[in-house]
Parts: sequence; structure tokens; C-alpha cells
Amino acid sequence: MLEYSEIRVGKIIIYEEEPCDVLDNHVARTQMRKPQNQVKLKSLTSGRTWNATFHAADKVDEADIVKKNVKFLYSTKDEFWFCDPEDAKNRFKIDAKIIGDASKYLKTNENAIALVWDDDDEEKIIRIILPIKMEFLIKEAPPSIRGNTANGGGKLAVLENGIKIQVPFFVEEGDRIVVNTESGEYVERVSNK
Repeated sequence: MLEYSEIRVGKIIIYEEEPCDVLDNHVARTQMRKPQNQVKLKSLTSGRTWNATFHAADKVDEADIVKKNVKFLYSTKDEFWFCDPEDAKNRFKIDAKIIGDASKYLKTNENAIALVWDDDDEEKIIRIILPIKMEFLIKEAPPSIRGNTANGGGKLAVLENGIKIQVPFFVEEGDRIVVNTESGEYVERVSNK
């Protein structure tokens, strides 16, 4: 059980019988009123977001979440197929709405972490977490023009997965780069061709 003041960003709580990610919180203390925690929640099963207020007497359950290693295999339409990295025969699918924006950076045979919620002895995968930094090959990049670097900035390049990303002018087609999967931004060049 979490006290009202322990409901903070990053916690996963049970609210209205759903596991919810705490996106934002603010404990307000006014002179005449008792303190309250104003929280923005996002359901990890339905995806909806809403605001809630918890008072000093309120308590909530923290969701029983287990992290499990999984390996991405392939996708078809709105289904993403994964397997247990130790046992490739143990395959399972996850809907696109659970994968969310992480789908842009999924790579075949790459490992990820699945957050598994134990709902009355029934395990449900509620989120896929990718490594923060992942390597990608530059499939297309316009040529660099000498003297371009004076204004800073960069150019638009296409990664092996079809995603367009802003990269520095020195990055060329065939280079391998590291991308931050949370922000979708270029981090560094790994090697030339």
C-alpha cells in the first residue's frame, strides 16, 4: 500500500482496477485545507489518461509488476510476435496498442523487457521497454555539401527501419549510428560503413 504522498512519477499503481503509470504528480498544501496529491495517470491496459486527486487518508495498491526478458521476432498488421530468449518455441503475440511508439524501433532478434502484471493469477504483458540506446544503419542520407557545418543543424536521413531522423552533416549512407529510443534523437556515429 502506498500513502497519498508516495504516489509519484514512475510508480505503477492500481486505480479503478487497472494498472496505471503515474505521469505527473504535485502535492499541494494550502493554508486552510488538508494536503492533497494531484496526479495524472495513464492506464497501461486501455491507454486512456485522466487526472485524480488523493487526500491524506487515501491509500492505493502498487501494481505487482515483474520484468521479463523477451526477444522480438516479427510483426504482421497489428500483431507483434515475441519469444522467450531462452526458448524460441515459447512464442506469443502482443497487440500494437501495448507496444505503442516502441514499435518504430523494434528490430528482429533484438531483446527487450516486458512488464508483466499479475492480475488475479493471470499474467498480462502491459508494456514493452526497449534499451534507451540502439544501433541502426543509415539507409538513405543526402550528400554533405562542403561548408554546410557553419550554421550547425543537420540533415534528414532514413534508418534501416524506415524512420526519418535528423543527423549531423558528416553522417553518410551506410554509417551505423546510435539512436535514443525515448526521444528519437541521434546520439553518435558508431562506425563508417
